[in-house]
Amino acid sequence: MQNIVILAGNIGQDPETRTTTGGTKITHLTLATSRPRYAEGKPVKDDKGNRVQDTEWHRITCFNGLGTTVEKYCTKGMKLLVRGRIHYTKWTDKDGVERYGCEIIAETVDFLSRAKQAASTAASEQEFDDEIPF
Repeated sequence: MQNIVILAGNIGQDPETRTTTGGTKITHLTLATSRPRYAEGKPVKDDKGNRVQDTEWHRITCFNGLGTTVEKYCTKGMKLLVRGRIHYTKWTDKDGVERYGCEIIAETVDFLSRAKQAASTAASEQEFDDEIPF
């Protein structure tokens, strides 16, 4: 049996990282995936003739080194390919109501668009002369 998820989408907000008392780094982000809406086997279009998209939001959790990399290089709007597994949680809230949640535990994250650069890297690239001598 396998529990494998592969998602390609856009980051909805900058990743947030926290550290547990045991020292584990946990980074959370949201990923939006979209697909065209179909009715009667044909794509649905809006009043302007554009295809209507259905968007789903996924909660992604990254641990330790992977989380550090995601926090350092990822920003809202970037395109990512996330491979991981589905994890369901159940808890009781402060009012005694049972709640359920679903998240993707990331095992690998691939950047599909340019990663943000550290300030020192960006500064050194600005000093670089783009002219090629012939």
